[in-house]
Amino acid sequence: MNFGKNLAQGIKQDGADVDLDLLLKGIKDALTKAKPSYSEPELTAAIEAFGKALEAKAASVGKAAADKNKKEGEAFLAKNKKEKGVQTTATGLQYKVVKAGDGKAPQKTDTVRVHYHGTLPDGTVFDSSKDRGEPIEFSVTGVIKGWTEALLKMKVGDKWMLYIPSDLAYGPQQRSEAIGPNQVLVFEVELLGIVSEK
Repeated sequence: MNFGKNLAQGIKQDGADVDLDLLLKGIKDALTKAKPSYSEPELTAAIEAFGKALEAKAASVGKAAADKNKKEGEAFLAKNKKEKGVQTTATGLQYKVVKAGDGKAPQKTDTVRVHYHGTLPDGTVFDSSKDRGEPIEFSVTGVIKGWTEALLKMKVGDKWMLYIPSDLAYGPQQRSEAIGPNQVLVFEVELLGIVSEK
């Protein structure tokens, strides 16, 4: 029963146009070892054509999502840069100081400890160390470009809002189910400390 459900969900997720009668007949023929309606070369050709059609459809959907995200992201950043306290760097990174710290500023070779809360511009949360209740440690250059740029400007104790253009995040790459291609990312980042200095 689970196999059938999984198969159906996979077909639906792929957005495949499937002739249900032919699919069921093929499964029945295979299970009962009946003579197939199509020869092996015909089946191979049909499977290859089906795979290519799915790839083309996925590419089309991916491009549409990338174009939509890019347009919406540019509109969001254009409006956001006019908000009180928002500063824009030469690269297009936008940030707002929520709380100013008085500690040291990290260097490129340092490892830092931070708390963060990541959302899409519409407020959808995709990751949050704050929600998990556990800060995270990483090297200053081991993250997306927008984070690296911001961290090098921050001091320990700072809490900033970051508005990161897609080219300083993951670009045209589909990072996860939540983070699509050309997605602007919004983070609240609190620099808790420098773990190791090199």
